[in-house]
Amino acid sequence: MLRTPARFSRQRGLTLFGFLFTAVILIMLAMLAMKLVPAYIEFFSIKKILNSMGQESDIKSKSNADLRSDFMRRASADYVDGKRAEDLLIERKSGMPILSVDYEFRTPLVANVSLVIEFKASSDPSATAAADIE
Repeated sequence: MLRTPARFSRQRGLTLFGFLFTAVILIMLAMLAMKLVPAYIEFFSIKKILNSMGQESDIKSKSNADLRSDFMRRASADYVDGKRAEDLLIERKSGMPILSVDYEFRTPLVANVSLVIEFKASSDPSATAAADIE
């Protein structure tokens, strides 16, 4: 019995150039993520600290110095680096302290190009906590 040769189908796949291009893009995204993830982890830790401090029952009776020392104690327990007690903004509205932190995170990307992220967190539930990328 005679066998007919199988039809050759067109080969499909990723060329070496396509593979290298894809690898470079994935490596750049991974490097960007490695620079941004710690900043966002720190931001969400600060946000959690401010929310828990804002829900305490005895917050009205605490002085600004007590609030700042409580913030620093909680920040050191949550491994928040680079934030000082002076960075905590305290505003009292009808006797109730509103705690907030506004700061920016700056990291170099390539040569003289940097990425700047502005973070805003507050203990006021009606305030919008946002992270803006410039």
